[in-house]
Amino acid sequence: MPSLATTLAPSFRIDRTMGLVGAFLLVELAVVVFGSTAGGAVAAVVGCVSAGVGWLGLGFRARWPVAVAVLALGVTLVYYQTSGINGPTPALVFMVALYAVARSGQLTAVVALAVLIMLVIAYGEFSVSEQKRNVDNMSIALLSGWFLSVVAFSHAMRARQAYQAEAEQRALAAERERDVRARQSATEERLRIARELHDVLGHNISLINVQTTAALHRSTRRPGQTTELIAALEFVRDTSKEALRELRGTLGVLRQVDEAAPTAPTAGLDRLSELADRASATGLDVRVRTHGDLPVLPPKISLAAYRIVQESLTNITRHAQATSVTIEVRYGAGELRVRVEDDGQGAAGGATHGSGIAGMTERARALGGELTARDTGEGFRVDAVLPFTVAPGEAEGSTSPAEAAFKVTP
Repeated sequence: MPSLATTLAPSFRIDRTMGLVGAFLLVELAVVVFGSTAGGAVAAVVGCVSAGVGWLGLGFRARWPVAVAVLALGVTLVYYQTSGINGPTPALVFMVALYAVARSGQLTAVVALAVLIMLVIAYGEFSVSEQKRNVDNMSIALLSGWFLSVVAFSHAMRARQAYQAEAEQRALAAERERDVRARQSATEERLRIARELHDVLGHNISLINVQTTAALHRSTRRPGQTTELIAALEFVRDTSKEALRELRGTLGVLRQVDEAAPTAPTAGLDRLSELADRASATGLDVRVRTHGDLPVLPPKISLAAYRIVQESLTNITRHAQATSVTIEVRYGAGELRVRVEDDGQGAAGGATHGSGIAGMTERARALGGELTARDTGEGFRVDAVLPFTVAPGEAEGSTSPAEAAFKVTP
């Protein structure tokens, strides 16, 4: 079994306060050794031993503050009742013990101990005649003030420590929240870039694949006729050039951190006619219809609508085996509605479960809108609703550059 010394050793700690009180104790020991004391040598030894026990008890005040304070109270009473030294060490020990109890938050215990020692002092002084009193009334009042000051100061220090701890916790929580927000922003930005790359590359590469496959098939069936093959290669050239242009615009923000962010999107509804023409080159009958007045759209709304149409056309060329596509753009009161409908196989190709539909849905939700994609039985339909507001400086009824793209009749 571990010894008592081994058990108590981790709880005992000597600090600067104990060193200061120990200096007063050494002075009292010097008085006992080199001077004369009232009450004889035995009383002096008892006083020094009791003061030394109280001083050693201060080493445990961090672990057991109330017990040390009770010990200090007993040591003080024994010292001043039996010793003829009348030194300050026991009083200092009791003050430090009271301070430790108050700092531990046990306010009831520290008040009870202070009141108890004052009652003992008052009883001891007022129960004797005036000629035999050791402490006059003024000293009792000053002593009470000292005890009250110790309690008040220790309580104030505890409140300050609690405030500092709370401030540190708030700072740590704020720092953790900033880190979480930074990681979340980085994740959202990666997802945004991934969606842009998916839309740009997926659409253009799908058109290239469809056009080249068809041209190669017809070339093998009619050897020597290169007209269709040359047209397909020209289409591949133009489409790949467009893909590279949009890819550079999407990745431009990643080149250097000190580059200015792009102020305009890489694409928008003003280029919807180009998108329809590229899809028509693959053999699709693409029709664009618009309804309502055309306001000046916010760039992010125009880009989102363009990407939704682009991804829908990509899914149609990959999966639907459709012959015709209708793109319908409708302006309402503060919202843009986009519908892309084809006459192909619909969900039979598995397009409803791919990343394209999920990306379009996430893009619409990020702008406060919604997107639905479903099989109509006669084809596949994508409906998107994107709310928007016109900037204060823009006149009502003003037309955007997208008007030129929408001058397409069925």
